[in-house]
Amino acid sequence: MRKIYVIGGQQKDRITEDWHQYEKGVVLQIDIDRYELIKRTEYTSPPNVCPDNDPSIVFKAGTISKKKLYVCTETEVIIFSLPNMKQIDYLSLPCFNDLHHVRPNHNGNLLVVNTGLDMVLEINSSGNVLRSWNVLNQPPWDRFSPNVDYRKIATTKPHQSHPNFVFQIGNDIWATRCLQQDAICLTKPDQIINIGGSYIHDGVLAGDTLYFTKVDGQVVTVDVQTLQVKNHYYLSLFSNHNSPLGWCRGIKVLGDDTVIVGFTRIRPSKYPLEDQQKFNQLDAVLPTRIACYDLKHGKLLWEHELEQYNLNAVFSIHSEDE
Repeated sequence: MRKIYVIGGQQKDRITEDWHQYEKGVVLQIDIDRYELIKRTEYTSPPNVCPDNDPSIVFKAGTISKKKLYVCTETEVIIFSLPNMKQIDYLSLPCFNDLHHVRPNHNGNLLVVNTGLDMVLEINSSGNVLRSWNVLNQPPWDRFSPNVDYRKIATTKPHQSHPNFVFQIGNDIWATRCLQQDAICLTKPDQIINIGGSYIHDGVLAGDTLYFTKVDGQVVTVDVQTLQVKNHYYLSLFSNHNSPLGWCRGIKVLGDDTVIVGFTRIRPSKYPLEDQQKFNQLDAVLPTRIACYDLKHGKLLWEHELEQYNLNAVFSIHSEDE
């Protein structure tokens, strides 16, 4: 049995703005050999760390390390032990707003993508913020106040950068910048990986290659040594789907050019993509799902629909042996 973890959320019954859209964080454990659900874990944030009016509660991108799952809601960082999914640690700070990713640093601290404030934070086990980076290389608190509880603010959109993933190359810390369509090194800010074309997510390192997803259904590989793009893979060409694939986000590299990618049913947005189309979630034919691709040979190997498990958005995909 090969088991993966799919991180995301369950949507509310009604269509609404994205900062009110989800009601639960969800983790699915799935057997990818039998295409069967093993276990579903759900989570609801306590009221004291949420906006008072119709909060959105969802798990954003996580990280698995040393048999622990690190995951974030909009305003919290939660650590679960694996495989029993028992909560073993928790952190919520007033500066947290629209968190998008968390991972442990090499030194044991947490790296948290604080998207609502266009920041990445390094936080120790006591909950102290040791370092903060504005991803546009500006003073972190120029636009925001350190004295405000941003957990109670539904949204700070429009963002200037919308960082959504943090990764490391050696000891250097990098963040993807959705609106700039690139990734920037926070510890050496003169280093940038230019991708372009459309909004990007992820930044998953496998061997000497970084794998990025683009929301319009592309996987981009980058050489770690040169920081140059190696390949663009257009996933829409690998299948017979006539409808938009969905919001492409979340990738797990299985090896040998085989990847599992997440697709979220396209949702309505007050801030649409560059082509200014406003998609209605009900108009998108293809459901939220994971799909396995052979990138080398340009083949869709399999797909598995997730809405049958009340998972309506995918943010990251993991295996237990990461």
